[in-house]
Amino acid sequence: MIADVHGNRWALEAVLEDIERRNIASTLDLGDTVYGPLDPAGTAELMIRRGIPSVSGNEDRIVVAAPGEGDPPTLRLTRGALAPEHLGWLATFPRTRVASGEVFCCHGTPARDDEYLLEAVTGRGAEARGAAEIAGRVTTVGQPVVVCGHSHVPRVVRLADGRTIVNPGSVGLQAYTDAKPHPHAMAAGSPHARYAVLERTGSGWAVEQVAVAYDWERAAATAARNGRDDWAAWLRTGRADVAPPRRTA
Repeated sequence: MIADVHGNRWALEAVLEDIERRNIASTLDLGDTVYGPLDPAGTAELMIRRGIPSVSGNEDRIVVAAPGEGDPPTLRLTRGALAPEHLGWLATFPRTRVASGEVFCCHGTPARDDEYLLEAVTGRGAEARGAAEIAGRVTTVGQPVVVCGHSHVPRVVRLADGRTIVNPGSVGLQAYTDAKPHPHAMAAGSPHARYAVLERTGSGWAVEQVAVAYDWERAAATAARNGRDDWAAWLRTGRADVAPPRRTA
């Protein structure tokens, strides 16, 4: 299970090589696949070539929306790098899907692609939700496993009813800050590309969180060349507290 590649082709290549080495049967992407100041087109080409199914993230939705005068520079860069066939491919992503009959896949929550499932954002910043609060957000889901992305923070939660909720973390951007709905930061704590392995066992679904080394210096240098020193710092460290002031994204 991969999520939040954000156009980081070098991280995606490393993760897919690791998946192949482990002989993992199938891969599914949880969205926010190409948006960012890195290599949107190269990422799209790799995903299309591998035939990896995806769900739509909030920034996939934004990329395929009609351009507007107020679009920020990184969005314009992303759109400008993509060919029409890439945009057409992004537009086919469903909002949710079910894998193997038992794994419900979404980007944010089952209802929205721009809300966190496992975290709450308040005036104090981002905080982990408790299991009971998470359960209240997946009442419409009947599958025993729910996988989500969006926060870029790897986490596994076991609910009282036995269901398992998984965020595999981000392949391509291990930390960031955001101003909405309140200022907050998300960080995995290291620059490694993240993904998760789910396996059906006799005792239920097992989850392994995986961290993969890749050439994050190359990714950071690309971000800096494209005017995003904040992304460069996040990519190099996996921390949000070391980045320079956020530029208009």
